[in-house]
Amino acid sequence: MKQIALAIILFWTCSLIYKILIGFDSSVMEVDEILVVPNLTYWFGKDDFGRDIYLRLIDGFINSFQIILFVTLITSFSGILIGVLSGYLGGRLDQVIKFVTTLFMSFPGILLAIAFAAILSPGKLNLIIALSIGGWVGYARLARAQTLLVKEQDFVKASQTMGSSKSRTVFRHILPALSTPMIVETTYAVAGLIIAEASLSFLGLGLQAPEASLGGMMRDSVRYLLASPHYAIIVGASIMSMVFAINFFGDFLHKFWGIKDD
Repeated sequence: MKQIALAIILFWTCSLIYKILIGFDSSVMEVDEILVVPNLTYWFGKDDFGRDIYLRLIDGFINSFQIILFVTLITSFSGILIGVLSGYLGGRLDQVIKFVTTLFMSFPGILLAIAFAAILSPGKLNLIIALSIGGWVGYARLARAQTLLVKEQDFVKASQTMGSSKSRTVFRHILPALSTPMIVETTYAVAGLIIAEASLSFLGLGLQAPEASLGGMMRDSVRYLLASPHYAIIVGASIMSMVFAINFFGDFLHKFWGIKDD
């Protein structure tokens, strides 16, 4: 499994380097090569517009991770901030944050994203907003739990006894202790975001043509499932490989740092 995950990571990394060095246009259409099966010239074949599926997947991969990068930055920052404040300050603020978190958790994350994406017009910015609406909850819960644990440690109490301010305690002791579990949480969250972004694009709520998107390609391939099954199989396997590699990396970090499950 380790070798498979490393091979997948190496393949997509080399593909990204290829994109940077060559700078190809994945939207070029060849009408006489529509739905061509995989061959030595076109590794993954051609789509329903005669475009190279491999090149489209690379651009879709880049577009997906641009969105996921911004979503991850927004959700992790806001979630950690909310979780630390809730766990460290406690009191009524903690009760309010726990109520809001529970409220968001009562709705499946993907349905919440679909609802907001449907209200907003399709596009990168609105897709980022839709995916960020409920993405902070997991970070907030973990940050709160870790903060409650760390603030009771002897070294934190000793620091407070010596006159350390609340802000100094948070930045010098609480946040450094959160770094390891948050990195692991982020890897799992990214894998989930790939599926969520692809799902929204599949439903027509994400990126629109001519921009390449993993979900959009999956949606288009379904129409030719019987005539050209290679299209759907390759796109589906590509999405699955990305999620598998990221989840495997998250499991590796989980075991490497010896993080215990709740």
